[in-house]
Amino acid sequence: MIEHPPGAEKIDAVVSRQQVYYQSGETRPVAFRKEQLNKLREAVQRREPELLAALKQDLNKSEQEAYTTEIGIVLKEISTALRGVRRWAKPRKVRTPITHLGASSRIVPEPYGTTLIIGPWNYPVNLILVPLVSAIAAGNTIVVKPSELAPAASKAVASLLRDTFPAEYVAVFEGETSVSTELLKRPFDHIFFTGSPAVGRIVMEAAAKQLIPVTLELGGKSPCIVHKDANIPLAAKRIVFGKLTNAGQTCVAPDYLLVHKEAKPKLMQEIAAAIESFYGKEPIRDPDYGKIVNERHFRRLIGYLDNGKITLGGQYDATALKIAPTLMEDVPSDSPAMREEIFGPILPVLEYDTIEGVLAIVQANPKPLALYVFSESVEFQDLIAERVSFGGGCINDTIVHLGTPYLPFGGVGTSGIGSYHGEYGFKAFSHYKSILKQTNRIDFPFRYPKSKRGLSIIRKLLR
Repeated sequence: MIEHPPGAEKIDAVVSRQQVYYQSGETRPVAFRKEQLNKLREAVQRREPELLAALKQDLNKSEQEAYTTEIGIVLKEISTALRGVRRWAKPRKVRTPITHLGASSRIVPEPYGTTLIIGPWNYPVNLILVPLVSAIAAGNTIVVKPSELAPAASKAVASLLRDTFPAEYVAVFEGETSVSTELLKRPFDHIFFTGSPAVGRIVMEAAAKQLIPVTLELGGKSPCIVHKDANIPLAAKRIVFGKLTNAGQTCVAPDYLLVHKEAKPKLMQEIAAAIESFYGKEPIRDPDYGKIVNERHFRRLIGYLDNGKITLGGQYDATALKIAPTLMEDVPSDSPAMREEIFGPILPVLEYDTIEGVLAIVQANPKPLALYVFSESVEFQDLIAERVSFGGGCINDTIVHLGTPYLPFGGVGTSGIGSYHGEYGFKAFSHYKSILKQTNRIDFPFRYPKSKRGLSIIRKLLR
């Protein structure tokens, strides 16, 4: 059970203590940051059974899926930060132009200060702890708000963090939406939010009132394009993997399928075979097949089943909150299934004939968080990657790009602002301060008003 929502006074007290602690300078030394990262790693490893149980309870995630997409990614981010943080935090010398002869220039990464992380329900361990790793590595103090829609995970993460860190360094507030609303009124130095574009607008509006910088990890309708020359059996397996991980409740899951008309019949057969291989003839009876997070989202998804012709699946279990993997055709472009992010195991299938047809469909939607292309043609791969704006994606695979700490993960346009993972996460929680150190040994008179030949010298230098 989630604890009683904290009042405004408690939030004020915690944020104030964090600000004082940050100003003390305790979080700045790299040695301190590495010590805290090691504490977090030990805590995650020690609490792994508790985290796995919570993910099973909230979303019916199997141990393999929960470790692969949640706990393992957190541990990999921690090890990457431990290896890189000293280099990331080191001031970097840069060139100084001849107009500043005698001076030296450097860029100094510094923490933003007291930061807020608001997490979602679909990956309630990963998407709280990975940005936390970045915030710790950057030297901030942090307030965390897990999602109330994944109550078991919220409780497990909160317990882990409270037992590992003092509240003046890392604090956790559980509770309903009202808690997030109250937190957004506080003068944080940075806000990191993961969730829907609709809520992202609310977060950004609240931040704008106080001119607080934000990182927004949102979503959108991510297309998956299968060209006629693709390796169809392999493409089918990887599409099914990407779509049905967490029962489709993944911000980068393929949201609709665009397949060349020549490849469509075989692809549909191979997708059906892959689903049966992964989850059996009745996926909603498979104990490892994920469930929808709650009844509201379950009912929303069931509503999409009327938006087209079901060619595979369509079964559901309202008691277990499970929906079978479902392929739909003849889905109108103005239907909810093609206008809204599906966020579930339902996949509209559209066919195309020409490259122009693909681009017209994809570019008619807002810029997506992810895009996937299956093709053996480098020319086709490059054309799609160059002509379509998207946050990130894969060629001949789906969703695995978010598992590497060496690629920035984030959206563009309505799918997000900013990126993180690895060093990019450190950058997301850091301000890069510019410092020019001037010499006192020489002083050029031409820079000052009324100097002889000053303007002519400046004209020569500044061109």
